[in-house]
Amino acid sequence: MSELNNPMHDLESSPSSSRSARRKFLLQMGALAAATCLPQTLVWAAESQKKMARRIVSIGGGLTEIIYALGAQNELVGVDTTSLYPEAATKLPSVGYARTLSSEGILALAPNHVLATEDAGPPAVLRQINAAGVPVTVLPANDKFEGVLDRVTRIGTLIDRPAQASQLVEKMKADWQKVREPIIVRKTPTPRVLFVLSHSPSQIMVGGKGSSAEAMMHYVGAQNAVQGFNGFKPLTPESVIAAQPDIVLFTDQGLEVVGGIDGALKLPGLAQTPAGQKRRIASLEAMFMLGFGPRLPQAVAALDNALLKAMNG
Repeated sequence: MSELNNPMHDLESSPSSSRSARRKFLLQMGALAAATCLPQTLVWAAESQKKMARRIVSIGGGLTEIIYALGAQNELVGVDTTSLYPEAATKLPSVGYARTLSSEGILALAPNHVLATEDAGPPAVLRQINAAGVPVTVLPANDKFEGVLDRVTRIGTLIDRPAQASQLVEKMKADWQKVREPIIVRKTPTPRVLFVLSHSPSQIMVGGKGSSAEAMMHYVGAQNAVQGFNGFKPLTPESVIAAQPDIVLFTDQGLEVVGGIDGALKLPGLAQTPAGQKRRIASLEAMFMLGFGPRLPQAVAALDNALLKAMNG
């Protein structure tokens, strides 16, 4: 810093500076340091005098959808890259991918609350944010319909919208009953479905037991074609052929990555399966199908239709 721009220079070079001037300067510098280094401390101090507007960073597309559904979108100041719905959410400042967050990027938005699922991280980053004075609420993933209802209720409480949350829960229950009833009573063969997750041509995985994809399969009366492992693991020709799926399920984004249906049939082993031989490939938009947000009843109906269409050619 140059001498002309350094306020300390004036005091040090002026013996006649009064003690009161020095005291005033030091108080000003102390306030400046506090404002620069501890913004959250100042935010919470101010809230004790006057309730400030809520500034939320939402990490998880399903959580972001809930906030919009509760009418609290004006309180959002940032979201992660999985927050793709509604489209307005994609216009908000992004804090990056939910699993590779940085505390600097989030704190730069001056939030006074961070909402995240337990999939978010790294955990050390969430601890840093909390240590900086910003409350972090981590909600269980729980990829079930009941889990979504619990998250709606919890978020409604956290953002002071319990009545709206109760209304949304009741609407979702009604929608769920309408969607599930015909699936439960339908007498059709249970298809074996292989879910393929493809972020890039070099990163292709299949969904095993306990995955969000398997949860969706069960809701539409389908069977996961692979059972020997939990979560996701890399696709191999042997595992695909052994699974003998009737249908191969992708996300829309993943199917585009591999080059559409023709590209999917070139994946290792897939052409040697019943699904590959009959070109039974289905897909849905990633967050719609796997986000487990307020649109879950509609996502189950859409997946059911997609699998029926694939089976019937």
